[in-house]
Amino acid sequence: MLELWNESLPYIIRILTAAALGGLLGLERDIHGREAGLRTHLLVCAGSALFMTLSTTVSSFGVLKPEAFQGVTDPGRIAAQIVTGIGFLGAGAIIKDGLSVRGLTTAACLWITCAIGMSAGAGLYILAVTTTCIALFSLSTLNIVEKTYKKDVYRNLTLSLPLGEKPEHAVAIMKQKGLKIISTELLKDYDAGIINLTLGLQLSSRGNVDNRSYDIIAALEESQIPLKSVKWYKI
Repeated sequence: MLELWNESLPYIIRILTAAALGGLLGLERDIHGREAGLRTHLLVCAGSALFMTLSTTVSSFGVLKPEAFQGVTDPGRIAAQIVTGIGFLGAGAIIKDGLSVRGLTTAACLWITCAIGMSAGAGLYILAVTTTCIALFSLSTLNIVEKTYKKDVYRNLTLSLPLGEKPEHAVAIMKQKGLKIISTELLKDYDAGIINLTLGLQLSSRGNVDNRSYDIIAALEESQIPLKSVKWYKI
């Protein structure tokens, strides 16, 4: 029993290392309110480490003799299936919210957490720790850097106007605000007596794009356009 424990101890350390590193990434996701958080990332990383350990060491635990093991199976087969399996979890983390998609970063985080667990399971501790640091840098520091430069954002703006109102007035305000109109859709409802004007807009924004959205809506409200309703949503 003691001998078996001594043989297993290095592999237990690998799994515990993977659990700790995966937990760090999961904690960052948890803090930002993501569904796949601390427990999910910890389990993914520890599980990947265990599968990797089994893949590389199953022959030494008496399951098969090393010679027979090499002759009847591929030691890398279990490890190869980890990458396939993590795709299902990643797909589950991606959520379609209206016309936008959320969860891509969390899915990528689960993917790299799996790789970190495999590295720890193979005993490549420095590689696992370095990759964890890179992932944490990407999730935290680069999130701050993204707010320092402008980037293009795409939104749809739907305006309800009285029948007979010229849509060109609203279009002119969008151009005055420096917005690029990439699509226009006009729907007239003669029974309700309204015009629904939907504009696909491209705007350049630094940081929170909602502030720019509020400014555009305020400009519409201050104009002479008789608005009945305004709907602003992501493309």
